[in-house]
Amino acid sequence: MPEPQPRPTRPRALTRKLTNAAISLQKTLTGGADEHGDISTWNPALGEAVQEVTSLTAAPASSSTRNGEQMELDPRKNGEMGWRKYVKYFTPSWFTVTMGTGIVSSLLNQFPYGARWLYWLSVVVFCLNIGLYAFFLFVSVVQFVMFPQVWITLPERPNQAFFLSAIPMSLGTIVNMMVFVCVPAWGEWVIYLAWGLWMADAALCLICALFLPFLLVIGRQEETPLSTITALQMFPVIGTVVASATAALVANVLPNNQQALVTVLAGYILLGVGLPTAIFILIMYWQRLTIHKLPSREVIVSCFVPLGPFGMGSFSIMKLGAVAMKVFPQTKSIHPLAGDLAYNFGVLFSLIMWGFTLLWLFLAVATIYHCKSFPFNMGWWGFTFPIGTFALACNTLAKDIPSEFFRVIGSMVSVSVFLLWLLVAYVTLRDLITGGKKLFKTPTRQVQASIRACD
Repeated sequence: MPEPQPRPTRPRALTRKLTNAAISLQKTLTGGADEHGDISTWNPALGEAVQEVTSLTAAPASSSTRNGEQMELDPRKNGEMGWRKYVKYFTPSWFTVTMGTGIVSSLLNQFPYGARWLYWLSVVVFCLNIGLYAFFLFVSVVQFVMFPQVWITLPERPNQAFFLSAIPMSLGTIVNMMVFVCVPAWGEWVIYLAWGLWMADAALCLICALFLPFLLVIGRQEETPLSTITALQMFPVIGTVVASATAALVANVLPNNQQALVTVLAGYILLGVGLPTAIFILIMYWQRLTIHKLPSREVIVSCFVPLGPFGMGSFSIMKLGAVAMKVFPQTKSIHPLAGDLAYNFGVLFSLIMWGFTLLWLFLAVATIYHCKSFPFNMGWWGFTFPIGTFALACNTLAKDIPSEFFRVIGSMVSVSVFLLWLLVAYVTLRDLITGGKKLFKTPTRQVQASIRACD
């Protein structure tokens, strides 16, 4: 009896083209459902057909070829079992956990009605944030070493690539707490450590702001439907706004006035990169909302993202102005009155941005109330950081004006952010203990096919 002939393998280039064609067909027919949505909710029959096409075009997960012969692969070596699976499908969105934890530590430390126990609680959260950040960096390095194809294909997944900016933003929250806590406790050497970390943070944020949006322009998809636009596209540029705020905090403690001057000027440049760009993206996002209405429930929490650049921008421009008022007259490189002008303009412009942030806070809360319920995923960590930046702006306005109104509002929002952080942390831990089924979902077949094509 003749032996069955092995099934001929399909070239990887053809596999990739067929997979991309299936994805394009899916987006065209659904009006742009992306990897966060479920096509079956649009049309169950169409969803089943697309899954069948992508599964047929994808290379089999447990097989490969050598010299034209079919052979089975060990799924453990392929990274599909045990801890390898979690490492392989670890995404940069996990750094939103450290972003939220970092902003909570800053709010506790700068709480308008301060207390000693709040200070030590902020130190505990700060240490927790450092531990989480170091662990996530370690997992990312292990992933890069063991599964480089995941990083190679990241530009093909812009919704995940945008979260790369969360890495330097998380570092910025750590540097902020170093200024608040470590500098008073340990002295000058920590100042220069924080300054060096800020330089690295600013460089990474600038790279993300310049290159990550370009990925959307040169992506393999022929077009990006307006219906797929979400507020997550602001993520790459928010980092420069955060870095500008960190620049102001670091410059305020630098003993050398020339170094402080350079840092302040760099902070204004970073703010100029991020804030106007965020406004442009917000215009596009508002057009998407008016035409295609609310995004899917899976990404509905992204409606809080617009608070980030404007809340942090409000905080940043006040802090930069306060340092400029001190540094400009001492360095004599800029007219002494420029410092007072920068500070006064910063306070007024901060009030304008605070009002604009208030509008988007109302829209975000109203959107969540309208949706009633939405599934738990990593997007829930998108609550804490944006609202936290709004609280920071309130607390800073309360000090600089001064105003009891902003002091009360800032306290209420800060407490809300802390309670929200506890809630999201509890739900996250509960899911991790039960296997992480909601946080470590297997990627879509399109993503798996793209990754395997690079193996």
